[in-house]
Amino acid sequence: MSWREKIGDGDLIKLTNLMDTKAFKRSLQHSENYNRKGFGHQAEVATQLQSEYQSDLIKEIRDRNYILQRGDVTIRLAQAFGFCWGVERAVAIAYQTRQHFPTERIWITNEIIHNPSVNQRMQEMEVQFIPVEANQKDFSVVATGDVVILPAFGASVQEMQILHNQGCKIVDTTCPWVSKVWNTVEKHKKVDYTSIIHGKYKHEETVATSSFAGKYLIVLNLQEAEYVAKYILSGGNRDEFLAKFAKACSAGFDPDQDLERVGIANQTTMLKGETEQIGKLFEHTMLQKYGPTELNQHFQSFNTICDATQERQDAMLELVEQNLDLMVVIGGFNSSNTTQLQQIAFDRGIPSYHIDSVERIKSGHSIEHRQLNGQLVITENWLPTGEIIVGITSGASTPDKVVEDIIKKIFDLKTTGLMV
Repeated sequence: MSWREKIGDGDLIKLTNLMDTKAFKRSLQHSENYNRKGFGHQAEVATQLQSEYQSDLIKEIRDRNYILQRGDVTIRLAQAFGFCWGVERAVAIAYQTRQHFPTERIWITNEIIHNPSVNQRMQEMEVQFIPVEANQKDFSVVATGDVVILPAFGASVQEMQILHNQGCKIVDTTCPWVSKVWNTVEKHKKVDYTSIIHGKYKHEETVATSSFAGKYLIVLNLQEAEYVAKYILSGGNRDEFLAKFAKACSAGFDPDQDLERVGIANQTTMLKGETEQIGKLFEHTMLQKYGPTELNQHFQSFNTICDATQERQDAMLELVEQNLDLMVVIGGFNSSNTTQLQQIAFDRGIPSYHIDSVERIKSGHSIEHRQLNGQLVITENWLPTGEIIVGITSGASTPDKVVEDIIKKIFDLKTTGLMV
């Protein structure tokens, strides 16, 4: 009998809403089947990761104050880019897991990070992804004693419960910054506040975060937040509100009651400035509605912006102030933090191309890239002739080796004249 037959999805959600998620996490972390620190193979894994993902060229550019010129091409590299500490930690623990369990079946609940080359490497190491059927993960494939890795952006409490009950060995690579957000929404829940989460309701991290919340509402951007703030102050069409956020709120959400006390949280990879704007918007909204003496009874805010995300965004903001002819943003197409970097270039009106691998560069005339609306398009004549300055950055899940391959390709196209 599969887990779906044993416990229906609706029953799981109800059970999770009733349970003390903090107590469950504490119990799980004390289980002999749970590991979040690795298995003591740091030295061997560090050598392996260096050979597979690091780059001598990138080190050279860093040593040259993040600027390198060859022929007609000047590369300006953002001063913070690529693998963050949380990603390095997650990948290293995953590699250690394969070494520690050389013959066991190993599963992962989702992509370890949002990078195609790293996830392909996981599959080559015979780390299998939990299959998805009709938009539902099928955990019936996992047997007692199997090893299951939780990725860098975490897993929902429902998934952890299933795996714990199944008797699996759980290896948790969740980034500590994500765990910090979970702690925040649990604080909201403890005092019966609704968590307003700045994020994408479909993103795995936000799915996990909302599973630890009590009442929650997910807003994608400042525009959606302003809609909610207006409803708090003036009311509105309840049915329209519920339709607008049908997939982005907790079960049974009532905007006429559940927005009286709110706390702010975020998906760690969203734009720092927008998260801050949303927090200030709701603070001012509750101040306007309830007055300064009652504000603390209706609004809570904790800093849950990831340092690494913030550093990469700040470095990108500095880079786009340079005199660039074009910008190449490198990262997985489902990487939220990479999309936010691309947004910064777009807002400055700089010709920019979000690509996930060197294979997207077809020639000096043709490049396949992802637009902000998610569409893959091919742009012709993307690489100008003559002397050019190219800005380069990469998302927090992108290995330096991928960035090296793309920089070398641009150098080759320009210096050899092979633009076709």
